[in-house]
Amino acid sequence: MKIIIGQPRLEQHLLQLEAELKQHPDADVLLFPEGYLNQNIEEACRLAATYGTMIVSGHRKLHERPKDRSIIINKVGDIVLEKAKYTPAEVVEEHGWTISTLLCDELVLQGFRNEKIKSVDMIMHSIGVGMFSEEQYSEWVEEARQIALQHQCIVMGTSHADGSYRDSEISISIAYCIAPDGEVVLASHSDTRTRTILLDKGHTDPSSQKSQKDSVNITIAPYG
Repeated sequence: MKIIIGQPRLEQHLLQLEAELKQHPDADVLLFPEGYLNQNIEEACRLAATYGTMIVSGHRKLHERPKDRSIIINKVGDIVLEKAKYTPAEVVEEHGWTISTLLCDELVLQGFRNEKIKSVDMIMHSIGVGMFSEEQYSEWVEEARQIALQHQCIVMGTSHADGSYRDSEISISIAYCIAPDGEVVLASHSDTRTRTILLDKGHTDPSSQKSQKDSVNITIAPYG
């Protein structure tokens, strides 16, 4: 599976999303931050279908509380997951993977929770603005690492390239990817380059103590 992790600037339209789709026509999934889609859901569905790429991001329903929603649009433009912030986790089966989402501070306020979910391969974490301190940056990466270990799954996330939390003068953009064994394979700090993540499910020897999830090969480009 080929996943593109983008760190766009906040914008009213989907120009940066479409630019990434054009640049990576063979991508299976595009991961974008919380709230990026705004109210442009119909356009996002059209773009997913046009380019044959699944989109994972977030949007807002301004007249509801909480207003933020995580969303997964499949490659034919259908919404297969839409979840209000701070509600129990949900999963979908796409591209042979069981995929779920986290939305921004759900990571630290409730973690990944739903007793009905027995297994998940990948959790995709859409973050709003950048981290407001070095301490928060370290805390969120470590919290994601613990979730990866607990659920033996890949956890990856991304924030916008700009914007700050409330009145903070600090905004550390972040993109990360953590393997099922807890290895931090990507932890981008104030580096807004688009990342390509290639996932390959390895073939485990039946006599091996390693699980199928642990045998996933993860390649990052550009690395570092």
